[in-house]
Amino acid sequence: MNSNLASMSVMFRRNWWALLLRGLAAIVFGVLTWLQPAASAAALVLVFGVYVLVDGVLAIFSAFQSRKESSHWWVVLIWGLISTVVGLLMLFQPAITALVMTIYIGVWALMTGVMEVVAAIRLRKEIQGEWLLILGGLISVLFGIFVLMQPAAGMMAMLWVLATYAVVFGALMVVLAFKVKNAF
Repeated sequence: MNSNLASMSVMFRRNWWALLLRGLAAIVFGVLTWLQPAASAAALVLVFGVYVLVDGVLAIFSAFQSRKESSHWWVVLIWGLISTVVGLLMLFQPAITALVMTIYIGVWALMTGVMEVVAAIRLRKEIQGEWLLILGGLISVLFGIFVLMQPAAGMMAMLWVLATYAVVFGALMVVLAFKVKNAF
């Protein structure tokens, strides 16, 4: 175990600059997202759209390549066609994609929040601190309602949270990089 820890410390010491670059990249991403949230949302949708499109095209290619060896090749073909269509929609209609993704997150938050409250009430005699689960569930429900009532504002709120996370994470990585560099 000690040799593993020693090798890990050597890895960090030799690559302290990578931690620094990761931190700086995260800070730049966070600041740019704060300054240009709409452009950041569009970029995220477009990058994901390219991924889904490439995934679909590769699935179609794989389906045709394996049609003689597999009787279920058509399942992969359908999967690929769906991915290709969704990828193209994401690239040519990014605003609709962003709206749909935001609504999906709002529905998810609302449904999981309700389930957390229900679970906490059912478990109140078996666990301590169930009020924390109820509070978490209520926050999820409120967030879900907010996002569903104001999807554009909900997306911007999510981007602000993401940007804040990136800046905090980046700052921590920068501090860690210099601590690692100076510790050895």
